[in-house]
Amino acid sequence: MILHYAQNSRAVRVAWLLEELGLQYKIKKYSLGDPDMRSPDYLKINPLGRVPVLEVGDAILFESGAIIQYLLHKYPEHHLIPDTKTKNFSSYLQWFHFAEGMIMPQMNIIVVETILLAPERRNEINVKRATKLLSKMLESVENHMSGKEYLAGQFTAADMMTGHAVIMSEKLGIDFTEKPNLREYTKRLNKRPALQKAWNL
Repeated sequence: MILHYAQNSRAVRVAWLLEELGLQYKIKKYSLGDPDMRSPDYLKINPLGRVPVLEVGDAILFESGAIIQYLLHKYPEHHLIPDTKTKNFSSYLQWFHFAEGMIMPQMNIIVVETILLAPERRNEINVKRATKLLSKMLESVENHMSGKEYLAGQFTAADMMTGHAVIMSEKLGIDFTEKPNLREYTKRLNKRPALQKAWNL
């Protein structure tokens, strides 16, 4: 099993899961924007030229949520998905998909406009709009987390998806002053040894 990885990217989610499951894997490490990710060989495994990519035998996956779902089904000896008969299952599905559906699109705009684009090409209006929308998305998570330790009752893969997105938004500089539940939530997640290792491979 080979994980193509860069720090502070969605590949951290995949490494986090691999560590939580105790699976053996090899790392091919890149930096964000690495020219190696635009090489013909790399584009054969991910035509978008991004990370993560997970190679498992003949299977090649390059979307972080799909990779996580694949691993959870391939290695089912875990407690990272609530039983479908429990009330937490619907909550798990909601928050598993909330990251890519709601949080990350706004974060992508902010990263492009403030980091990736040359200063003369940046658009402050896009940044302000995306920051406002991102704060609104995070407010939904803040309200949901009132009185809770994790998104779906117990610690689940939803925390690896949306929890990771929440942490990344904080790293990006989003103000959590009025989001005490999220402040505690990110501290709780960052204490997990598997995530600590995943950040720094």
